[in-house]
Amino acid sequence: MPFDTWLLYLITCFGIAVVPGPNALLVLTHGAIHGSRKTLFTISGGVLGFAVVLALCALGLGALIQASATWFTVLKVVGGLYLIWLGWGLWRSAPINLESTGTTSSRRWSLFRQGLVSALSNPKALLLFTAFIPPFLDPHRSIIAQTAAIALTYAVVEFIVEYMVASAANRVRPWLARAGRRFNKVCGGFFVAFGLALPIHA
Repeated sequence: MPFDTWLLYLITCFGIAVVPGPNALLVLTHGAIHGSRKTLFTISGGVLGFAVVLALCALGLGALIQASATWFTVLKVVGGLYLIWLGWGLWRSAPINLESTGTTSSRRWSLFRQGLVSALSNPKALLLFTAFIPPFLDPHRSIIAQTAAIALTYAVVEFIVEYMVASAANRVRPWLARAGRRFNKVCGGFFVAFGLALPIHA
């Protein structure tokens, strides 16, 4: 993967990682309840799950892209439209509910398992990865090497962002409760902008 393509991918990963989803909310809750150190197990489980899903997406898409240049273009256009649709939905959505219900087990394996299952069972993550990966794949380069770079980069970014969320959980929760709608609009705008740029990215 060329450096400029990887740099664009890195920026995109940060944009996606900061959007509140099931794993981010789980980490936020665990950070507030158990502290950032124990929440590392939740984060590790989630990061592993995302890396597996992303790698499977990249391998499958890579094989399809190598087989047909037409499908490559179709995937980019469809992916861009999907991201625009997600962005519009996020722009219009109400602030997320950050109230935790009940208590969660503080055992390390339990925290890890919750993070892993949350990532693996998130259908939106599968659709999102399928949408934004194609522009960063080069059918003339090794799909295995590109998949490794894509999965590892996202895993590192996701880990950093989620650890920051867990460390600042007690401050982030009330801020999101107050400014959740504005935050959704900013994130939604990012998705729309990236969705528009997807089809024209070489």
